Amino acid sequence: MLSQIEGSKAVAKTVAACRPEVICAYPISPQTHIVEELSRIVKNGELTGCEYVNVESEFAAMSVAIGASATGARAYTATASQGLLYMVEAIYNASGMRLPIVMTVANRAIGAPINIWNDHTDTMSQRDSGWIQLYAEDNQEAADLHVQAFRIAEELSVPVMVCMDGFVLTHAVERVDVPEEADVARFLPPFVPRQLLDPDQPITMGAMVGPEAFTEVRYLAHQSQLDAVDVIERVSAEFASVFGRHTGGLVRGYRLEGAGTVVIALGSVLGTLKDAVDAEREQGHAVGVLGITSFRPFPYDAVRAALAGVAQVVMVERAFAVGVGGIVAQDVRTAVEGTGTRVHTVVAGLGGRPITQASLRGVLAEAYAGELGRLTFLDLDRAVVAAELAREHAAEAPRAAARTAVRSPDAADTVPAGGAVPVR
Repeated sequence: MLSQIEGSKAVAKTVAACRPEVICAYPISPQTHIVEELSRIVKNGELTGCEYVNVESEFAAMSVAIGASATGARAYTATASQGLLYMVEAIYNASGMRLPIVMTVANRAIGAPINIWNDHTDTMSQRDSGWIQLYAEDNQEAADLHVQAFRIAEELSVPVMVCMDGFVLTHAVERVDVPEEADVARFLPPFVPRQLLDPDQPITMGAMVGPEAFTEVRYLAHQSQLDAVDVIERVSAEFASVFGRHTGGLVRGYRLEGAGTVVIALGSVLGTLKDAVDAEREQGHAVGVLGITSFRPFPYDAVRAALAGVAQVVMVERAFAVGVGGIVAQDVRTAVEGTGTRVHTVVAGLGGRPITQASLRGVLAEAYAGELGRLTFLDLDRAVVAAELAREHAAEAPRAAARTAVRSPDAADTVPAGGAVPVR
């Protein structure tokens, strides 16, 4: 049904249409409106046959989802930021036991310092947890991806995160065609668990595994991600046949025809990028956009095919590996290895900082001129950084001198008998 609706409520109504049997809820901004709306839907009787469980923490939310899924119930939860980190032990248990839980992550920065605004640091920290990760460009895709996520999760018996940008999408009111329950029922069959806990047919799940078998267990988790590549594409195509619109899938190109430079990104920044590329095309620049929906599994073949003949890539990232650089860029470099395509990383929008067309077009101008480096921090206030580094170096100098005096034999007469250096 076409509605002018907040993104969180569109997601909640879509999740309800998928008829989960257990919803585990703990509030944390900016996902709270999702579970609040679901609580209203359950309380009002719009969703029957569902147990809504208020838990005491995010760790408990995932633990309840694990228990529910293991006993054959369709399970759902949502979280963000520190809440996701609090779940981490259980996150790995869910994927290790191959439980098809669906979870919304309203992407938000991780502290310290505390920050409630959007970037991708939270979900990027869990990229190797064994969960499928799908990133929504807008609220229509956020809603549609949840329907597909339940189908993918249950077909593969693998948990799925649907990632939507906190506040930018969760709190934005826009037109969304919310999937209706009748259409969802045509697309999403009843949940038939691959394995379940049943007192009449007892099994053990998540048991101790020693060195003689652990590698094989992890390999099977790896294989399930590889299998997911084809499943994600097929499910997206089948979704389009039922709902009449193409969303989801692995990647989506925009104005790639003849492009020598391609900007890649995940999530809501793709809208701004498309506007910037339209303006660049009007100026005669051969530039396009590639949006990645499926980050895990990473669609290496699809990315390589989309970038065939492209001279350079500008990877816009909403998170980065401290001390290293780009996260997604490493996978892109692997995808284009041997093709001669150059990959530049631009870290942007951390902690919710706006990513403007003007800044993006400035980066593209550097790329065209061959002046863009391997790693760039967009709109970095270098004066602030330089001042803080200078302060840190000034504070470190006396300590460094003191350590040198203690270690140096020539300075032995300056060190008191107790071995302590006097503080001045």
